[in-house]
Amino acid sequence: MIIGTLEVELRLDGCFNLKEKRRVLQSLLQRLRNETGVAVAEIADHDLWNSAVVGIATVSAHVSTIESVLDHVLSRIDADPGVEIVSLDRRVERT
Repeated sequence: MIIGTLEVELRLDGCFNLKEKRRVLQSLLQRLRNETGVAVAEIADHDLWNSAVVGIATVSAHVSTIESVLDHVLSRIDADPGVEIVSLDRRVERT
C-alpha cells in the first residue's frame, strides 16, 4: 500500500472574516473530494480568516496513481482564483 499526502498552506484572497473563509474553503474542499476522491480537511490556522492549512491524503497500490492524483489536486487548488498556495509538503510513502 502506498500513501500520498499533501500539507498545503493557503492564502485566501478576498476573505475578510471567518464566515467568508469557511465558504471559500468548504467549496474548495468539497470540489477536491468530489473530483478526486481524496480525504481532505483543514488542519491548522482555524481562527485566521485569510489563511488555512489543508491536509490531503490518498491511497493506492501504484506510485503513478498517487502522483497523478496529487498533481490533479494541486492543479485544482491552483486554478481557484480566490486561493493562493503559499507552501506545500508532498510525501509518498510505502507501508
